[in-house]
Amino acid sequence: MTKDRRTVRVVLTALFAAVVLLTAGCGTGSKSATPPRTTTSTAAVDPGAGGAGGNFSIAVPGSLAGDFNVLQQGFRGSVGLAVMPVGGDKMVTFGNWSSGPAWSTIKVPLAIAALRNNASYATVATSAITASDNGAADTLWQSLGSGAAAATAVQNVLREGGDITTTVPTTRTRADASVYGQAEWTLADQVRFAAHLPCLPQSQRVVGLMQQIIPSHRWGLGAFGSAEFKGGWGPDPAGKYLVRQFGLIDSPTGRIAIAFAAQPDSGSFNDGMTMLDKMATLISGHLGELAGGHCA
Repeated sequence: MTKDRRTVRVVLTALFAAVVLLTAGCGTGSKSATPPRTTTSTAAVDPGAGGAGGNFSIAVPGSLAGDFNVLQQGFRGSVGLAVMPVGGDKMVTFGNWSSGPAWSTIKVPLAIAALRNNASYATVATSAITASDNGAADTLWQSLGSGAAAATAVQNVLREGGDITTTVPTTRTRADASVYGQAEWTLADQVRFAAHLPCLPQSQRVVGLMQQIIPSHRWGLGAFGSAEFKGGWGPDPAGKYLVRQFGLIDSPTGRIAIAFAAQPDSGSFNDGMTMLDKMATLISGHLGELAGGHCA
């Protein structure tokens, strides 16, 4: 590829990213008198969702991409963020963390599958979602039949939500963790599922429960009053915690699906929770840039 073609490709990709993010506020009025500090950030546009594909570097002062890069540089550990409009087909991802165990975030498709199968488990589902009760989630899992039947039922919900790759284990892979919680769930697949979640048949009850998370779990996306979300966390075999959340928040143009995660070098749950809090604060300051959407 010639140098001129590479230049055109970078420019076109940058323009595409600007459209996806609806980048705003590059400096008007009094701000134009002082040149803003330029930050070069790397964001990935999902190639499977109609994007240009691949990674690109683009300097956008004051954008979510630029400010995320600055924030990430101050973290000691790995973080990732994925954003997608509800009902949309394009996502943008940031950060150096992309995949890991679902932990309790998988309780959302599990609860949907269980309530479709037997609505009498409504009280159990409430505990599994709002308080992340592991015993309640185990009851929902067992209500779906054998391990293979339960895994298939949860996977079917994921497939309805646009996640065509995540596989739910049929047997326990760790003695200290649930079967379903060890499903490997990428941020990209999770945010795609979140973007379809409120549009799925018989999902409204579970989505409603995601707005009733108990106070002690209302960190990260819990800072948004309208958020419908679910968190998940747990240690790897070495005892170091992964902390993640996904859910839905309001923007000026509609609903936005968010998935993010943190794996601090310290391995501390509290450090991971703090990293998610800081990413949530960052997102709140850039809502005007993000394209929202609605169910068709």
